[in-house]
Amino acid sequence: MNIEAFFKITYGLYIISAKANDKQNGYVANTAFQVTAEPPQIAISCNKDNLTSKLIEESGYFSISILKQDTSADTIGLFGYKTGKDVDKFENIEYKTSKSGTPVVTQDSIAWFDCKVKQTIIVDTHILFIGEIIENELLDEAGEPLTYAFYRDVKKGAAPKNAPTYIDKSKITSKPKTEQASTNQKYKCLACGYIYDPAVGDEENDIAPGTSFDDLPDDWTCPTCGSPKSMFEPV
Repeated sequence: MNIEAFFKITYGLYIISAKANDKQNGYVANTAFQVTAEPPQIAISCNKDNLTSKLIEESGYFSISILKQDTSADTIGLFGYKTGKDVDKFENIEYKTSKSGTPVVTQDSIAWFDCKVKQTIIVDTHILFIGEIIENELLDEAGEPLTYAFYRDVKKGAAPKNAPTYIDKSKITSKPKTEQASTNQKYKCLACGYIYDPAVGDEENDIAPGTSFDDLPDDWTCPTCGSPKSMFEPV
């Protein structure tokens, strides 16, 4: 199986949100698509382990915020790489509440939809929620939507582990390097802005000074926000 072929499938990037009782949460998704025109219905795919999945099942509603192309790294880091079990993602984010009582992220969004669940389909590790659109709004008519291809190729981001498009890096064919990267190359976390400096290392996590970014353990995470290595880019 050629893993690279999967990267040719096109996706957008969205924030899916839900609320049940007094708990609200949201996550970054790249699987949301319209399935019917009359009535207008949209389907999303959500990992069974996501807190948002449980909130959708309890409430019967979910919202979809379409992210703009220049969405901030902070927004992606918050909704894509943090769990609502530990963090209130809506504490410092711009959002509104729809008529159904569902939170809708408006920050970094160009449009949104509020949906009522009509069908639920279990697909192994994920749940497909098919919802009828009951309310929507266009926030920025001229805004360009953020696609997964742009996020991956330009922003150098990767799908988090619970995403339906997550691919183990070990399965990706390594491309030959034309030039060896400098061991002194600094890397920046796209989520919070933390700079990893090989000369300094990360002594709090037992990373000695002089350790290049490539030599960091695969499970090393940003000491500031906890984002994985895939959320770093060279500076």
